[in-house]
Amino acid sequence: MHATVRIRRVIDVMPGAWPDASRLDAGRVGLFGFSRGGYTGLVSIGADPVFGNAMPPCPDNGNPACLQARHGERWQLVHDARIKAAAIADPLSRFFTADSLGGVKIPVQLWGSQYGGDGVSPENVAAIARTLPSLVEFNVVAKARHFAFLAPCPADLAKKLPAICVDDPGFDRSAFHLDMNARVLRFFRKYLM
Repeated sequence: MHATVRIRRVIDVMPGAWPDASRLDAGRVGLFGFSRGGYTGLVSIGADPVFGNAMPPCPDNGNPACLQARHGERWQLVHDARIKAAAIADPLSRFFTADSLGGVKIPVQLWGSQYGGDGVSPENVAAIARTLPSLVEFNVVAKARHFAFLAPCPADLAKKLPAICVDDPGFDRSAFHLDMNARVLRFFRKYLM
């Protein structure tokens, strides 16, 4: 099952069976996606990835969608028109072309790190910014690597996982998140209110 199917299921359940459903407005659905979640977000809002002969990145852990792709079967990709705005950060993006992004019709706030990483290249994210038909805002985060979009790590986690927790000198992840969070919130308030 492709992650877009899971996104659709969450949107199905939250305004209905979820115990706090009365606190939600089903007509104001926004999506935030980072990295592979950014790829999933783009597909959920209308993009159609083009894999050609390239195998989509998949862990070798028995994931049914990955096994399906390895056997040459197409994934069931789901677009969900209930999503009205999306903030996408450093998406895995090498599978998108100008044509494959044509189905995206909602406002998008796109974020990219200056240096990329973990399979995400700044050039591919910039290509999405140039061709996304509904792009509202593109933000390149100076001095940032891919994992800067993750929340600041506690000290013990930073020791265990420096590759995702430790930033280059001159980059303040805490300050960046204060700024990014405020800007994403303003974006959603503008396009979902």
